[in-house]
Order: sequence, then C-alpha cells, then structure tokens
Amino acid sequence: MRNVLLAALLALTGPIAAWAGSSHSLLDIHPAGRLLLVANTDSGTVSLVDVPARQLLAEIPVGEKPEGVTWIGNGPLAAVTLYWTDEVVFLDTKLQRVVHRLQVANEPYGIVASRDGRRLWITHDYWGTVSEIDTRHYRVVREIPVARFIRGLALSPDETKLYITGYYNADLYVLDIASGKIIDHFPGHEQYNLARNVVVHPDGSRAYIPHIRTRTHIADSAGSIFPELSIIHLQKPKNMKRRTRIAMDTFNNLAVPTNPWECAISPDGQTFYLIYAGTDDMNLCDILNDDYQEISRRGNTALIPVGTHPRAIRVSPDGKEVYIYNTLDFQVGVYDARSMRPLARITVTKSPKSPEWVRGKILFNTAKPPLTSRRWIACASCHPDGHHDGRTWQNPEGLRRTPQLFGLAHTHPLHWSADRDEVQDFEYTIRGRLMQGHGLLAGPIKPKIGFAPVELEEKLAGRSADLDALAIYTNSFSFRLSPYIVAPGKLTPAAERGKAIFLSKETGCATCHSGPYYTDSSLQRPFRLHDVGTGQDDPTEKIGPQYDTPTLLGIYRNTAYLHHGKAKTMHEVLTTFNPYDKHGKTSHLSKQELDDLVAFLLSLPYEYPPEETPNTVPYRFVPAAKRSPPP
Repeated sequence: MRNVLLAALLALTGPIAAWAGSSHSLLDIHPAGRLLLVANTDSGTVSLVDVPARQLLAEIPVGEKPEGVTWIGNGPLAAVTLYWTDEVVFLDTKLQRVVHRLQVANEPYGIVASRDGRRLWITHDYWGTVSEIDTRHYRVVREIPVARFIRGLALSPDETKLYITGYYNADLYVLDIASGKIIDHFPGHEQYNLARNVVVHPDGSRAYIPHIRTRTHIADSAGSIFPELSIIHLQKPKNMKRRTRIAMDTFNNLAVPTNPWECAISPDGQTFYLIYAGTDDMNLCDILNDDYQEISRRGNTALIPVGTHPRAIRVSPDGKEVYIYNTLDFQVGVYDARSMRPLARITVTKSPKSPEWVRGKILFNTAKPPLTSRRWIACASCHPDGHHDGRTWQNPEGLRRTPQLFGLAHTHPLHWSADRDEVQDFEYTIRGRLMQGHGLLAGPIKPKIGFAPVELEEKLAGRSADLDALAIYTNSFSFRLSPYIVAPGKLTPAAERGKAIFLSKETGCATCHSGPYYTDSSLQRPFRLHDVGTGQDDPTEKIGPQYDTPTLLGIYRNTAYLHHGKAKTMHEVLTTFNPYDKHGKTSHLSKQELDDLVAFLLSLPYEYPPEETPNTVPYRFVPAAKRSPPP
C-alpha cells in the first residue's frame, strides 16, 4: 500500500516554481510540498514522509552519520552527505534504495542543489573545501578551497553564489560559482562560535546565521556563553556596516534560549523561524528588513516550546506549514506556520542505541533543569557531538583548552590535571558556578574546597541513573581515521619516517604517548602526571606543572595545542614550547625531521584503536553484537 501511495505522489510532481534544497539541513521538503526527507544522523538512515497523510513511507539505510539531505530537482532522486565515511549517497525515493555512492573529500557536511538538479555543492568541515558534483554522471567536477572548519551552506536565489559559514568563527564566505573564487568575506567577532547554518532571504539582500558567543575569560553560567543571530547585509559596500548582531537572550526579555541551531524563512520572505537545540524551543518572528531591528517577535510571543533537541526546520513551499525535526523524540513535528500551533507528530526513526544512551544524550545537550538552573549552557555548548569548541577557557585553575571526547572511555582520568576519575564526577560541574544546576544525584556530596581533588574521593558511579546515563553517552564517542593516511593502516612515506622518529628512544615521544591510544593515562594510582615544561607559560596556573598525557589520536582536528592552547601549530609544540626538551627531545631534529614527525602526528589514527583496553571504563555503550557473554 505504501509503494502505491508513493508512486501516486511522485506522479504529481511536475515542474514546480518553488525551490527545495537551497540551504543545508537534515530536512528537505519536495518542491510540490507533499514529500519530506529526513536525515537521521544516529540511525544512519533517511526517512521519506508523506506530509498530507502524516505518514512514514520508508526508512532507507544509507551509512554512518548523515548530516545533510536534499532533493535533486523534482526527484525522485535525492542526495545525502555521510560525514563519517566521506561519501555522498544518492537515493531513488521511488525505488526506496541507494542507487550510487560517491567517495568525496573529508567530512562532507552541508549540501545544496540547483533548481534543475544538475549540480550539488558540498561543504567539507575540517578539510575546508567545497565540492561541486555533476549529478548526471555522479562525479566531482571541482574542489574549491575556502577555509578550515566550514559547515553552513546556502545557494543564492539567482544560483550564482554560495554562502558558507566558518564553524568556529561564524565568518561568512561568498563563493562565486562561475569563477570558483571567494569574492566577499564577512568576518565574525573573535567570540563567535559554532555556526552550522546559513539561510538567505528570498530577495537575496540578507543572510541569517545562528551561532553562539563565547566569553572565554568568564567561567560562570550567566557570563560565558550567549545565543546570537548574525544578519549579514549582502549588498552593502565594504565601507558600511554590513553585519548586525542580535542577542537572542535579551531579544526574548531574558527568557534565555540555548544553542541556536538552525533557522528558516517563509517563501514570501516575511516570517523568520529560529530553533534552539539546548532549550527545546523556538522564536517566531516577523522580518522587518529595516537595517536596525531586523526582526521582531510576532505578536510579542514568548519562546515557543517544541520537541526534544530540535536540529532542523523547514517551511512548506506554500508557506502554510512548518516542519521541525525533534531529533531525540525521533519525530518530525508539523506546525501551523502562522501561529506555530502543533498539527501533528510523525515518528521517523528509532534510536539504534540503548535507552540509557538516549537519556545521556538528552542530558548532555540540554540547558534545562536539573542540568542548569539558568538555561545558559549545556555540555554540548563546549563539546558539540563530542568535538571540542576550538576555545581555550580561563578556568579558576588556569587556562584550559577544551579537549575532544573521542576515546574518552579508554583514557581516564579526566581533565588536564587528572582531578576526576569518572564522568559521574561532572556532578561537581553541574552544581558549580559554570552550570548552577540542582544536580542529577539526590542528596549532598562532599564539598569542593579550593582546588583539592575531592572528586577523586567521592565515588558517584552507580548512585544515580541519570549520572550513569550521562557517563554512558559521554564515554561512547569513537574515532574516525585521519584523512592524511593513504589507506586504513597505511601511512605516507613522510609519515613513516615520522613514525620512526616518534618511536625512537632518542626523542622519547612514545615514553608517555604510548599504547594504542597514544597516552599513558591510567586509573592506577598514583596517576602518571608529567611536567613537560609548559606549567610556567601561564601566570594564572593554580594546579600545575604536572599534567595528564592527552591522547594524540585525532589531533589533526585541533585548532590549538597544549593545556593552555598557546601553541597554534604542532611545530610550535615541538620547538617554541619545548625549549628544554622536556616534552620529548626534539631540539636536535632538522626541519625535514620535524616535518616528518608532524606528518605522522597528523596521520593519527591511521588504524582503529581497540575497543577494550586494561583502562577501559564500564559506563559506555557497547553494541549487543560486541558485548562479552556473561561469566
């Protein structure tokens, strides 16, 4: 019955004036408005929804971590980016199956399509390029360099330009499609961060970028991270003010929303929608286009609640309905576009992991009680999807660069100073100044006095189902292979030479960066902390000079290095910040040897590390197929 209905719907989709796929999203509505595509990042699938019937027609497996989806012209073809396996996958929605897989550059994220469906454009996050794809022949015709760490992507209404956001700076790059050149650049403020999305007004005059602002010198829930919206005046000359910033906390009369994720504009250009993934709500606004206020809350409406962890929003081609993907309800909500009155909820997938993992992800991403009392910050505000935020924070104990969470289950203890030995110890962060929450554990815990590591004395694991769920999610991030390798397990010649230098007794790098995770971190007491000569670089340091050894896996994605983030390149780690050879003996290395050593470090991991080590913690998600049988 579903296939018959789908065939009937597709038969109705002739040439349509409305345009699908003009900005990147996990959702895309067909130009006829009857079919909706949903990319399910955790499930590794794309769902096809009959919008009028409010019915799931199919869920098509595509692969690991789909991050964007688009219709190709009027269908039935569609395309999806697979962030984890570096692919663009083409689907036939009528046949409900994958018809082609195209290998592309590293970390494909954003995706948009031309109206006629003949071209796709893809942003590559870390790699920093845009790929142009010929959809008729399934081939990449151009790779255009932009900047490292780009995500958001939109196509201009006249299809002559691409608008691209810098992830860690909310910069907007304007790429001329014909020449393949960056023809304009709208820089963000140094505090701007985590810009995943850009939407262009239908008249081409403005671009809208939701992002956060980080004040890294303040470690307090009411002063560290703020929700913001940048509005870019695309047609103004460079000698005029071209960027307007709206603080979305004061915009809502101090009803704080957290982690602005994605926005949308009605086809007539009069209504603006912005969803917040940290507080499960949204703004409904009228567009003023007055070069001053820009947007105003419709009817002075307050924040409108939606579902759990919304990550995508689309408006129907006729402007009558809005679709929001509430990812941790696994549902698409359907709303009246004028009032945001709920009309329906459509389940589009189910979690591929355990209920505990889902609960942990909800807690990790929320800025609502009991995680916080003031709604300013979530764990995901600094560790989005397990990545770092590209920032070094002035913490009470000193400067601390935000680490990634990949491989965390195997690299305890935690923090640069090894002052925590279980993820459940972050109950202290939840109750502290940074989050000011009530906590996930009932009852009191030992008070934190100064910098004494009381967390190492207080055992919290097993005492709170929510704390354990948070630990399970946080400990479940795994590595992808480095893009700098030739093939899994195979290094370039330069990296092979660097590997020999790394493993040599003379340099001693592998003395501390040992084992499959390239760290000697261990939960055995006393912890193995090391003075590598960096403790005196920060006059605000209160705990050093000895630090836990960080894993080297995945450091190619770092924006800075060392605990204080003062080294901007790996060469600086080995030279400028290692003058006395305390961080491995490197002063004798030639420039070529240093280059080779860096080439090896960039190649980590070149093979997948084991999923069990003597230091692996129990609170993590393990697929049923990989679990050990009970004794």
